[in-house]
Amino acid sequence: MVAVLLGTATTNLFAQDRAAPSADPTAVTLTRIDSPIVIDGVVDEAAWDNVEPFDVVMYQPTFEGDMSEDTEIRVAYDNDYVYVSGKLFDSEPDGVRSYSLYRDRYSGDDTFAIILDTFNDNENALWFYTTPEGVRFDMAVSSDANFGGGGRPMNSSWNTFWDASTSKHDRGWSAEMRIPFSSLGFQNIGGEVTMGLIVYRFIARKNERHIFPPIPPNWGLGFAKPSVAQDVVLRDVVAQRPVYITPYVAGGADRRAQLTDAETAYEHVNTFEREVGLDVKYNINSTLTLDVTVNTDFAQVEADDQQVNLTRFSLFFPEKRQFFQERAGIFEFSLGGRDRLFHSRRIGVADGDLVRILGGARLVGRVGRWDLGIINMQTARTSELDLPSENFGVLRARRQVVNENSYIGGMLTSRVDSDGMYNLGYGIDGVLRAFGDDYLTVQVAQSVDRDQRDSGAFDLLDATQARIVWERRTEDGLWYDFTLKNVGKTFDPGVGFNTRTGVTAPFVFFGYGKLASDSSPVQRFSPSAGSMAWFRHEDGEMDSGQIEAGLEVDMKSGANFEFEGVTAYENLDDSLSFSDDAVVPPGDYTFTSAELSYRTARSSVLRFRTAVRGGGFFDGSRYSLSLSPTWALSKHLELEADWEVNVIRFDDRDQDFTFHLFGVKAQFALNKQLSSDVFLQYNTAANFATTNLRFRYNFREGNDLWLVVTEGTNRNRMRQLPELPISSSRAFIVKYTHTFGA
Repeated sequence: MVAVLLGTATTNLFAQDRAAPSADPTAVTLTRIDSPIVIDGVVDEAAWDNVEPFDVVMYQPTFEGDMSEDTEIRVAYDNDYVYVSGKLFDSEPDGVRSYSLYRDRYSGDDTFAIILDTFNDNENALWFYTTPEGVRFDMAVSSDANFGGGGRPMNSSWNTFWDASTSKHDRGWSAEMRIPFSSLGFQNIGGEVTMGLIVYRFIARKNERHIFPPIPPNWGLGFAKPSVAQDVVLRDVVAQRPVYITPYVAGGADRRAQLTDAETAYEHVNTFEREVGLDVKYNINSTLTLDVTVNTDFAQVEADDQQVNLTRFSLFFPEKRQFFQERAGIFEFSLGGRDRLFHSRRIGVADGDLVRILGGARLVGRVGRWDLGIINMQTARTSELDLPSENFGVLRARRQVVNENSYIGGMLTSRVDSDGMYNLGYGIDGVLRAFGDDYLTVQVAQSVDRDQRDSGAFDLLDATQARIVWERRTEDGLWYDFTLKNVGKTFDPGVGFNTRTGVTAPFVFFGYGKLASDSSPVQRFSPSAGSMAWFRHEDGEMDSGQIEAGLEVDMKSGANFEFEGVTAYENLDDSLSFSDDAVVPPGDYTFTSAELSYRTARSSVLRFRTAVRGGGFFDGSRYSLSLSPTWALSKHLELEADWEVNVIRFDDRDQDFTFHLFGVKAQFALNKQLSSDVFLQYNTAANFATTNLRFRYNFREGNDLWLVVTEGTNRNRMRQLPELPISSSRAFIVKYTHTFGA
């Protein structure tokens, strides 16, 4: 359905007037260089002598305090690249932290970074940083780095083409980056390109960050916040239009346990697979990027973390597949918490199993003041899961209005299968920066499917979700969040994620952030309190509710403490089962619990997170303990473990339920090209263990050899009849991708 609208929508968007050039008198004109720069980590080229360093200030632990080390950061450009250099002096060069060689894996290292709001939209940005070992990290920032609504504004799964090199010496270390304009979307207006820019240097052992421009630490991720970035101007930049063609070949074996026809035993069925596919990335111009994929394969994607569900609602898993990462922030249509009108995990994944994707296309970018995102994907019929072939479509458009921090937009999603069933989701949303840090958000969304239409059960209000939010987005002084949400009983976006239907929910949260004195070991303390409730439409009764109060303390060392106390209410119409030995009957329940957590500074060789929780749980009790240590044995090997134990008891019914979640991850990197990781998980609630081994050899950006081994193992084979096999599944896959044009 969405595909039918693409031509008209795209034409209309292209017809919009281009944004007027910025006349910001505070904009900084970057230096254009003509002589070459060799990216070797040694800042000695003559071209750098003509580039003035930025006036950096201390961001943390004390804003605009005395910096303990000297830092020189320069940014320049030529016809093809943005160049960044850093002379990062350190009076104790042996204290420079550099723990890992693993790409995109931050391990408490010193870092050097640039953040570019390439469209200068004050909402989205691209984040590039490196460590003293020259390890590269790249992320996409969305939602103006705001954590509101339950989402994370950093997307670490995003990757692109760029270079970085570093060198260590007796005065500290230095770094150089080279970022192609072809990896940056931007708008050229009247021969000028205006971007937002933030650069910083982080000294891990001191938890000290030097930054330009002088952004105050008023927000949780303020040092990466696009709306407070420095406007910079580049002149006579010509858009590059490379085509990246990435074919892949893959082969492997898969063994799965299946019941025999008589259903009296399990037998293993072996299959051997050979696959070829193709991905194409084309920059239509400097603002629009088209991705096309044929016979898509995601065999190398990192395994999901196992979870145990202690609620009435579905578990949420984040998207990790690279194809869906390019400017993913455009497709955000949050409905509060984890709820959203579009969730790309609904494409090609069903109940945790992968569904073959025949192919599709993705167009993202900006036209004038309009952000545009289009997806169309086709999946294959899957007999093992009894799923028909399906087409998924998404159209997203939004435009800046009123001011540079406000927008209005809309989204349309469609899900149509080969059996003639369909589901449509559509909505409009707007965010208005009213004044200062105060924002108003309004959203209205609806869904409709064929079953509702055929049965005559479609009702406009029942199929609608509406949400209005007034919030102050700051951690300095008073902040608040007032939300009113109404969800119809038949609202069900087929390409989205939604937890509750048929409810009205008012939320009220407020808090106060206070920076401590310069002499205090505390950096910031933030008390908060709030309440939320969900009222059922059918009878007006409260379905759930809670009142909570908490305190968060950030230490100047980088450590963190959090305390939270919660009084919750649950009204169960149906029984809630956690295991055969622990079932909560229908009824009204009010219970109180508390949680205390602590995280050490991330710059230590051995660091950890821990949390303890205890108190009521429905008509019983729940006590839990979690511990997550990480040990950087060397820059070649890092070990990480996660352990959580929950003890649930219902003494009045003589029931109890105890489960453990174990996870162990080992990440090995011989150098920046060759790496591997092993991820072992064991869930005692399901009596199931998984093993995921990934080996990667990165010949160069875009050219990778992957070897992936996965296995699922039953730990209690007698928990059901017929007796379960030891191994429920095992797969061995080899995949090679080669990018032409990079």
